[in-house]
Amino acid sequence: MGGFKEYDKYDGLGLAELVRKKEISPEEICEEAIERIELLNPKLNAVITKMYDQAREAVKGQLPEGPFAGVPFLLKDLLAAVAGVRLTNGSKAFKDYIPDHDSELVRRFKKAGLIILGKTNTPEFGLLGYTEPELHGETRNPWNTDHTPGGSSGGSAAAVASGMVPVASGGDGGGSIRIPASYCGLFGLKTTRGRNPTGPEHGAIWQGAVIEHVISRSVRDSAAVLDAICGGDIGAPYSIPNPETPYVKEIEQNPGSLKVAFNVRSPINAEVHPECISAVEDTAKLLEKLGHKVEEAAPEIDGKTLAGSYLTMYMGEMAADIEDLKDILGRKAKPSDVEMLTWTLGLLGRTYSAGYFVKAMREWGVASRIMGQFHETYDLYLTPTTAYPPVKIGELKPKPAERVLMKVVNTFGLGSLLKASGIVDILAVESLSKTPFTQLANFTGQPAMSVPLHWTPDGLPCGVQFIGRFGDEATLFRLAAQLEKEKPWFDKRPPAAV
Repeated sequence: MGGFKEYDKYDGLGLAELVRKKEISPEEICEEAIERIELLNPKLNAVITKMYDQAREAVKGQLPEGPFAGVPFLLKDLLAAVAGVRLTNGSKAFKDYIPDHDSELVRRFKKAGLIILGKTNTPEFGLLGYTEPELHGETRNPWNTDHTPGGSSGGSAAAVASGMVPVASGGDGGGSIRIPASYCGLFGLKTTRGRNPTGPEHGAIWQGAVIEHVISRSVRDSAAVLDAICGGDIGAPYSIPNPETPYVKEIEQNPGSLKVAFNVRSPINAEVHPECISAVEDTAKLLEKLGHKVEEAAPEIDGKTLAGSYLTMYMGEMAADIEDLKDILGRKAKPSDVEMLTWTLGLLGRTYSAGYFVKAMREWGVASRIMGQFHETYDLYLTPTTAYPPVKIGELKPKPAERVLMKVVNTFGLGSLLKASGIVDILAVESLSKTPFTQLANFTGQPAMSVPLHWTPDGLPCGVQFIGRFGDEATLFRLAAQLEKEKPWFDKRPPAAV
């Protein structure tokens, strides 16, 4: 390592404080972060676009007076546009796409003082809970490089867990912040729908399921970033009030005695690994010790119906995305422009009626009402973040027989035949079998967090999820800070970071 060996002993706010006190220069911090990326990235493949020249230029000039002035940062290479820097969205179709502007969220990250050193790996269009795109190759988990860091923010999570940067951006449309946070031993918050900007390119991404925020090692970094970036932008599809109290102040408050419901049963009746069950049960005991009221309970939600509605959204969005590729490619898209599964989903999306799609989306509104009633009794809902600890690289990829089937379907445009086979209902359950808990908060728009409180005997992280009332990140932050103090995780280091 370079001259600043204590770099990874600090979170983002800690590094910013060193800069403010002039105990270290932003140039030194920047070079240390670059050196760590160069050292660690070859075995992890977390960073797929390097922006070292831009970062070095940024730290030479006048830094913004934001809370993270001079702090190294990485952007997930999905949705986040930086003028003059390629934005691939994990897809071959976008491999040469270079936007001419910064997205609103990127502008706010920069205004907060974050120094962008590069962009991180993501599955194509953020579709999957693992990060193994054909364009960039697989990202590996620093806790065990035979395993996935999750997805779709897998590159960001691997980078933060390994110590490349203290915080990195992520997006979450079905668990894509919380799943990799769980798999990599990090804190990951999905904010309330409408809390953070999506412009100027996008409105309601994935029918409002998607939000963007960050993955971090410390709770306070997540809170401070949210303070810096939250609030609607011009033409935002949703409008919610900004918090009356800054989140960095909320984490200093005692959460009081909360009423927490916990559940370890999969909403789609799939198997849940004993370690994920233990993670929740141990957390429930810890909560009781801290004075919270905990009982086993679950909302009366039809998980399989919701899983089907989620796949319907996927298929419809992919059909639209593939149609929109003509604006990027200058021609109509063909199967070779995207991955096989993406094209198959797009074909299926064209086989369903508009009425079928709308009916599926109405299930999200039903779930929102049920959760609203549930939170009349309970402050928070506790579940495993995922049903399994991190799986091995390649384990969730389509099997050879499935790839043959998809190739035939894609070549001959047999989406209707595939739909008639009944395989879609099977896909809805199988695709979510390892990660069935996170999508609920995306359907309802509620805030939810993954907290790293458990590790398996073989050293793999296993997070627990808390879902809060719509608009109530404050309660989540207060509890997260209490848990962080009671059962610290910040100094845990994966083998790949040593």
